[in-house]
Amino acid sequence: MHPKILSPEALGHALKDARKALGKTQGEVGTLIGMDQGTISVIERGNPGTRLETLFRLLAALDLEISLQPRSKPAGTAEGDQW
Repeated sequence: MHPKILSPEALGHALKDARKALGKTQGEVGTLIGMDQGTISVIERGNPGTRLETLFRLLAALDLEISLQPRSKPAGTAEGDQW
């Protein structure tokens, strides 16, 4: 099952899980995309200021892609609406 991403923190957590599943360190992934380990750490902690270009480079290094779909949530809830 794919994780539901509703916040920068959830995205960071999912990226961290994907990296670990590949058996790679933050430093190894950083080297692949020309960034230092600290930058990968900041992204994995859910930094809301991560540039889209950086995010897509990291997704490519982890062999991931983004897919958009309509939200599904139970009626009467505001899950994900805290922006």
